[in-house]
Formats: sequence, C-alpha cells, structure tokens
Amino acid sequence: MLSQNHSGVLHKFKGILFSTLSSEGLLSSLDSFDAREDDVFLVSYPKSGTHWIAEVIESIPNARITLTSPIELGDISKFEELKLVCKRRVIPTHLIYDMLPVTIKTKQCKIIYIVRNPKDTAVSLYHYYRDNPNLPCIDTWAAFLEKFLRGDVVYGSWFDHLLSWEEHKNDKNILIMFYEEMKKDLSKSIKKITAFLGIYVSESEINKIAWKTSFSEMKNNAAREDSDQKHTICALTSNRNLVFRKGAVGDWINYFTSKQKRVFDELFTKKMKHSELARYFEDYS
Repeated sequence: MLSQNHSGVLHKFKGILFSTLSSEGLLSSLDSFDAREDDVFLVSYPKSGTHWIAEVIESIPNARITLTSPIELGDISKFEELKLVCKRRVIPTHLIYDMLPVTIKTKQCKIIYIVRNPKDTAVSLYHYYRDNPNLPCIDTWAAFLEKFLRGDVVYGSWFDHLLSWEEHKNDKNILIMFYEEMKKDLSKSIKKITAFLGIYVSESEINKIAWKTSFSEMKNNAAREDSDQKHTICALTSNRNLVFRKGAVGDWINYFTSKQKRVFDELFTKKMKHSELARYFEDYS
C-alpha cells in the first residue's frame, strides 16, 4: 500500500501522495479515531485558506475552542494526544472525504470545507513546494503544473478532492466556503461561520475579527512570530512564514502561458462537467 519516493519526503497511501510527516500507521488507523459530537473540522485542499478560517475561529470571543494540529499529522499517538484536549476541538485536515474517519460522519460533526480557484491554488502550491523542505524540489513552474494536472502532488488531484466533497455539499453538517468570497466580504463570511458553529457574535465583534484576520494583518503577525511547533495548522510545515505569501485572487494570470491556460481549462471542463461548485470559478478563469 505504501511506496516511498519523491526525494524521500513523500509517500503514497491509497494512491494519494502524503508527506512523510503523516505516518503510514496513522493514515491506516484513521477509522479508529473517536470523534466528539461538538468537534469542528476545517477541510481544504492545500493552499486554499485553512489557516485563514482557523485564524477567524480562534479570534471569536468566548468560543471556548482549542485549535489542534491536523488529524493526519504525526504517528499513531496522535489520537491519544487529541483525547487530552478538554475544550471543543477544531481540527484541520486536507483529507479527501472518503479518507475522513468514519466517526466524524456517523456523529455528524460540523465540517467547514474551503474551496479556492484551482489556478490560484496551483500557483500557491508551486511556491510552497519551492520554499518548503518537507516537499520535493521543483525546478520550474511548467514542470510543477504538469504534476498538478496529473494529481502527482501532495494530497493528490485538486479535481478529485473537490468532487469527493461536492457529493456531500447538501449535508446539513457541512458548510462550503469560497476563498474568493472571503476576500470580497470577510465580515459576511465570518457571520456565516459563526452562525454555522452556533456562536453568537455582535456586529462590532465581527468587524474586529475581520480586521484582525485580514490577510495583511495575518501576514504581519506571522512575520513577527517564530515557528511555533504547538501551533501547526498545516500538515506540511510549522513555519508560519511559509503559509502567508500573497493571498491574491487572480495571481495565476502572471504564471500561466496561453497554452497552459488552454490545457488547464480543457482538463477542468472534462473533469468538472457535472460539478455545480466548479461553475463558481467561471468568473475567475
């Protein structure tokens, strides 16, 4: 089931590439995780805004939550570590729906799934690969894009990831958020999140959270903070400076050649022809 490759920093599990920071033992034991009914899961494909949503939730006054590291980060001792958390747990993950621990589904835990334009996601993940020692070395943008389109990158295909979650978009315990909507109106997005989590927040508090969690403010804070091993929202690094790069919408246009755009769009049309969520990105392509 497991094959070691990709410079020794990635391994394949159930056909999907994972960082070696996620052990085979942990990945193969996910269904033994005991979810609590009040658990909240922050889910996305990498570089889609998980840190952003996490910062928003952490900034909610009187939320009485503990943000944990990703459920797939570490070894089998992870579940014992999560058991020790007394407050309501907010747990990030980049897993596709099918790999999510079964008790999360049976207990109908609240799940926020964050989606970002795949072209911007690809560019952001390319820079992440270049700067992150926990990921393979990449020579050029063109070489990376080919891998991205094949799904030969960490956490697999963006298309498969989105489709696995879209099948459950109408489940009452799942809230789908778009990165671009958050950029457009953060206060409105915060209202959606707090309502979904059942936490009352006043208008003035929402405005405070929106200011505190604006991209520029978070990037400034990350630059001032040292890497904190206890505050790891990403299964691929604990270095917060790697997390916040540009956060721009539409930055892909500075990277894609016209041919690359055509190849990408053809694959997008083929893979996502039955996807309702994919239609959202027509305005950003």
